[in-house]
Amino acid sequence: MFDLTPHRRRSGRELVSFRDEIDNLFNRFFDMDFPLSRRLFGDSEWAPRVDVSEAKGEITVKAEIPGCDGKDIDVRLEGRLLTISGEKKEEKEEKDEKFHHVERTYGSFSRMVELPGEVEPDAIDATFKKGVLKLVFKKTQTSQAKRIEIKTG
Repeated sequence: MFDLTPHRRRSGRELVSFRDEIDNLFNRFFDMDFPLSRRLFGDSEWAPRVDVSEAKGEITVKAEIPGCDGKDIDVRLEGRLLTISGEKKEEKEEKDEKFHHVERTYGSFSRMVELPGEVEPDAIDATFKKGVLKLVFKKTQTSQAKRIEIKTG
């Protein structure tokens, strides 16, 4: 026989919560940096990881570009848009080697970052050491806020 139980109306929260968990799972999966995802989805380029920090008078950008020479990196600034591009060349040796596992990436890269404030384009300190590009920008003097009186009648 059928059991008669009162019908409970559901608010739909269970379904929304489940959908959010699935969205987070997919976002974490596609945000991962591993070679299989690049092969599956045709992403042959790679992009350096970037940190942007701000202090009182300056903005600092650090980009990890391991295995690259400083001469192979191009840095451009247009307004507040910073572009770091270049090429990481593949190391080739003429040995009779059989690779069993390859994860390192090679080829061209490009990364664009919007700076959090206006900077002086002529006052930039750029260094490249141990695979990390460090750019220090001097912030421009911003105008002070001023109250404007409105005349009536």
